[in-house]
Amino acid sequence: MRYATGVGLAVLATCLWSLHGLIFRQIDSAEAWAVLFWRSVGMVPVIAGFVMWRARGRVIAACTAMGGAGVVGGLGLILAFGGAIYAFQSTTIANAVFLFSASPFLTALLAWAVLGERVRRRTWVSIAVAMFGIVVMVQGGLAGGALPGNIAALISAVGFAVFTVILRQSALADPMPIVLLGGVLSALAGFAMTSVTGAALLVPWADVAWSMGMGAVTLAGGMVLYTIGSRVVPAAELTLISLLEVMLAPLLVWLVLGETASHATLIGGVFVLGAVLMNATGQPRATPVAR
Repeated sequence: MRYATGVGLAVLATCLWSLHGLIFRQIDSAEAWAVLFWRSVGMVPVIAGFVMWRARGRVIAACTAMGGAGVVGGLGLILAFGGAIYAFQSTTIANAVFLFSASPFLTALLAWAVLGERVRRRTWVSIAVAMFGIVVMVQGGLAGGALPGNIAALISAVGFAVFTVILRQSALADPMPIVLLGGVLSALAGFAMTSVTGAALLVPWADVAWSMGMGAVTLAGGMVLYTIGSRVVPAAELTLISLLEVMLAPLLVWLVLGETASHATLIGGVFVLGAVLMNATGQPRATPVAR
């Protein structure tokens, strides 16, 4: 695959993910756990088909080869998916996506603590700047009643950090079986939590269609495209490309739905974006690991 093709796939994946905010605003009455269930139901067949293609039909063997690390990675994706859904429903799209961008820094901290990976001085400075921006955003959310959504967005970022560290620890060549397991576990978690909380699982068909379409098209499609593109695009450049979601998602909901961001969100977001850019532009060129 050519480098330009890989960049194009990564850009397309990020553009797909940036549509999540708009899609969530179309969901009328379904609560977070019901959305998690139906979105996972839509995602699993697509990811399973991709794993089947990559593993030449040996889906079960590909999944069992993950071992305990795959289970932990799948649980991390439950936090990532569930936290993101609750955040999108409980705070502004701008708050959510800016806080999601803390995931690279949380990954660095977790990899340092768990794997003993060395963290560069530039990364530590970037983490400090990003944390300051997150504090500004969370405090703004507290004043506006959006604190639970902001916390959920951070939980989502932690989940992706756990998922990424598990990939590094297990040294799996193909991460997609973990994504498949995460989708299955997320569907089970959504089903269980609707039973525990009494939330409706049988929501209006329009909400089911939006949720399943998001899982099958934007979420699963984006992850597949990003994984393929990451084979030829260095990690630092992939990080820069992924920033398109942070910038596009709030812009789209503003242009289409008129949803504006608070001053605290914009100020904090500037610090978070600046930290991500500072860290990404200082990364050495290396063969990336698919996320």
